[in-house]
Amino acid sequence: MFKAKGIAKQKIEGDYRAQYVILRDYSEELMKSNPGTTVTIDVEPEANPSSPTRHFRRIYICLGGLKAGFKLYGRPLLGLDGAFMKGPFPGQVLTSVGLDSNNGIYPVAFALVEAETKNSWVWFLNCLGHDLDLQRDSYFTFITDRQKGFIPAIQQVFPYAEHRFCLRHVHENMKPRWKGELYKNLLWKCASSTTVAYFEQAMKEVLATDEGLYQWLREIPHVHWTRAYFSGRAISNVLLNNLCEVFNRQLVEGRDKPVITCLEYIREYLMRRNVVVHILISKSEGHLTPTATEIFDKIKEKAADMSVQWNAVDKYQVKGSSLEQCVVNMADKTCSCRRWELTGMPCKHAVAVIWDMAAHGIEVDVPEKWVSQVYWLQTWKQVYAHTMDPINGRNMWLPSACPTTLVPPKHHKQVGRPRKKRKKSAEELTEQASKQGKLYRIGQTVKCTKCGRKGHNQRSCKGTADGCQSNV
Repeated sequence: MFKAKGIAKQKIEGDYRAQYVILRDYSEELMKSNPGTTVTIDVEPEANPSSPTRHFRRIYICLGGLKAGFKLYGRPLLGLDGAFMKGPFPGQVLTSVGLDSNNGIYPVAFALVEAETKNSWVWFLNCLGHDLDLQRDSYFTFITDRQKGFIPAIQQVFPYAEHRFCLRHVHENMKPRWKGELYKNLLWKCASSTTVAYFEQAMKEVLATDEGLYQWLREIPHVHWTRAYFSGRAISNVLLNNLCEVFNRQLVEGRDKPVITCLEYIREYLMRRNVVVHILISKSEGHLTPTATEIFDKIKEKAADMSVQWNAVDKYQVKGSSLEQCVVNMADKTCSCRRWELTGMPCKHAVAVIWDMAAHGIEVDVPEKWVSQVYWLQTWKQVYAHTMDPINGRNMWLPSACPTTLVPPKHHKQVGRPRKKRKKSAEELTEQASKQGKLYRIGQTVKCTKCGRKGHNQRSCKGTADGCQSNV
């Protein structure tokens, strides 16, 4: 039964080893059918240059339509992440995902590599920088987890880039010592502060609660995890790398398939997603995208409670409830609360100023016109006008002119059944169990039901209740 299932699966999904031989054929067909597409294959160094074979190591793909669309909407932000492969040849799927005009995910490039290391990330970032015309001194923004390979790789390839840490992973690193909603809320309050003054106030609350946590947070450079120190270049104030998490979740079923089948699974998902967005665009109306409209409507509701005072030039003093008072500079399109600068969308203080200007006869147009073009419906349409074209079947691929043949990557098969599920931390298991209404046994000592002593169970018990030799 097991062999029959393996034979059937091989006929449907393809042979794991044989697909490496035709990987170059697939790459050339992909580039031919999708102009502008980049496919880069990296192989292991070969001691014998005259050898007719090369061991596969990595492949990078950036589809032409995605590349053109990303360059168009002008949001220099990418999330980076890796997810493990589950087939007989282990490796990692590296992904780079941006935010589109509707604040939805916009996958840009992906790669299959041997492992998630500094070297593989440097190679991936170099390929990505070449495709997106990023120079070494580019002021780009990346958001990642705190995996050791990310930090030195980004510093090496893009030393001037803004590097944000996903706050969820900062919290995961924090939880072994500081658990509970209290510490989580303190962390989020610090990270969500948009000004240095608010950030320092939040940090004082942390210090008053736990000095150890305060010192631990101080050791993490502020530019990596709090909005108070973010620049406004990314036109986004995101704190979580949900971009890649959402994308990787869609690829779970494809990560245990042969190499070409896996790559096709990703490409076909991208095609389906493009169709879904096209349908949503056709139903959308107004100046902004649907999500941007919803966010801006809430901002305008809050702006109704603001009072405005003009300085006769370009600056306005805006007061709200309690001690809230900010300065809005309409010439620079900034507010001292920094929300306009961070998101590209006028904050409630700026909206109140726009209404005040209109009330005094100044031509300012509707508030939506002051929102960054990133969120415009027209921009969204132009980005997704770049589509991905289908490709022909394997029987129509032309053989590659490369003189060497690709063979599977070097791999030492481990003893036992390969793992298919990610190993979860103790905190994740506890949270999962609590959501399901179960009690999880962590830190509890097992008790023998036969002799009543702790440290062993009845299966390993070596005696009775009277003369048991406990393993404590």
